[in-house]
Amino acid sequence: MRDWITADGSSGYPAAKGRYHLYVCYACPWAHRTIIMRKLKGLEDVISISATHPVRENNIWVFNEEFSDTANNFSLMTEPYLLTDPSYPKRCTVPILWDKESGKILSNESADIIRMFNAEFSEFTPNTDDYYPKNLRNSIDAANDKIYQNLNNGVYRSGFAETQDAYSEASAKVFETMDELDQILGENRYLTGTQITEADWRLFPTLVRFDSVYYLHFKCNKKRLVDYPNLWPYTRELYQISGIAETVKLDQIKLSYYSNHPSVDPLGIIPIGPDIDFLEPHGRQ
Repeated sequence: MRDWITADGSSGYPAAKGRYHLYVCYACPWAHRTIIMRKLKGLEDVISISATHPVRENNIWVFNEEFSDTANNFSLMTEPYLLTDPSYPKRCTVPILWDKESGKILSNESADIIRMFNAEFSEFTPNTDDYYPKNLRNSIDAANDKIYQNLNNGVYRSGFAETQDAYSEASAKVFETMDELDQILGENRYLTGTQITEADWRLFPTLVRFDSVYYLHFKCNKKRLVDYPNLWPYTRELYQISGIAETVKLDQIKLSYYSNHPSVDPLGIIPIGPDIDFLEPHGRQ
């Protein structure tokens, strides 16, 4: 499900205020990146949003009185998928971008959604920041590919590994990549230089979850994020950018991870810590 919104409407899906609805779970890192881009681009009044409960039921994201669907009054995240494709064979994931006019999912690919938010809604926002500038696209794409394979997805491959060899390989890649990123950020303000880009915002959801979830729950425990001299201040810098802190809901993140993965944590016991001060001055220049 990868249709595309265009500013001029040439795709058949024109950028418009109030037409599209974003479905997320605040615990999900893939959804988190779309929440962040919506916030950064000032699209809160343009694209509406609903968040599911952080704990799945029968492996399905659900809505309830506290976490309600304000667009369609769905109860289960399977509903928009089956309305779009009654024979949809795959897992019903978040995020999804829903088209109210056609009554179907426009996209369930977070990488595409953030680029649409970045580029196609300029008419509706005073924010002209470009997080995927043409002169940096090769560098951004290269960073995205490495970080996705080894870190964004790598923590999951570590956590859900079913053999020692699979775990050892995945976790080694996680820390090789974090060590490399720490070195890059010791030489550069951001991943691709002096300008913050989509690559930074695709990395951030993994970093902000690392010590609370991935270190313990997914056994990525060689180092903590706070042990890195550059990655840790960098994470705090991103967290402290206006509006970002409110997108980070660690209570939901911890509840979701420690409740939704019985093969990893059969008892679903949620750890008390750690205490993390994301508001400590970052000192980066």
